[in-house]
Amino acid sequence: MTVRIVVLASGSGTLMQALIDAQEDPDTPYRVVGMVTDRADAPAIVRADRAGIPSVVISPVDHLDRMQWNTRLAQAIEDFAPAWIVCAGFMRILGDAVLDRFAGRIVNSHPALLPSFAGAHGVRDALAYGVRVTGCTIHLVDAGVDTGPILAQEAVAVEPGDDETDVHERIKVVERRLLVDVVSDLCRYGCTVDGRKVTIP
Repeated sequence: MTVRIVVLASGSGTLMQALIDAQEDPDTPYRVVGMVTDRADAPAIVRADRAGIPSVVISPVDHLDRMQWNTRLAQAIEDFAPAWIVCAGFMRILGDAVLDRFAGRIVNSHPALLPSFAGAHGVRDALAYGVRVTGCTIHLVDAGVDTGPILAQEAVAVEPGDDETDVHERIKVVERRLLVDVVSDLCRYGCTVDGRKVTIP
């Protein structure tokens, strides 16, 4: 049985595109059935349209407060009846309305080796610190900022003379592959969480 996933995206949608491209393989266990964004001008919408994937815009500015926005976001996700939700460049913190309804089923990709350099500027912060190695992390989402249990990580070297764009592009190559692999494994096998340790059978 094919597993239904919904992607949350705010930007260009390249991580979502990697998930979509992987669906061309008949052995891929999931299908992206919907995309939800917080930005009406997100290029990810165009990528979803090209792939025939319905998209919904839930913009914070159209709601009275953060709680109302989160409630509407949770309903938009629920309307697609997903087994898993994948935050792929989604630049908003999820509130209780989403976290409670989909507890343990939300995955995020972050361009740094957590717990170091959490937040919106992981690549910039890592370079400013002078690291020689950074990378990407796929993790479950909890109420914190990039604090959920880690599913997978992979290192990426920082080369002499690299700027933020150089490093981020190198991370994205790894991040796209790792996200597809982890989401596929979750859809096939699920996972068990014991404190901060996650096991995919």
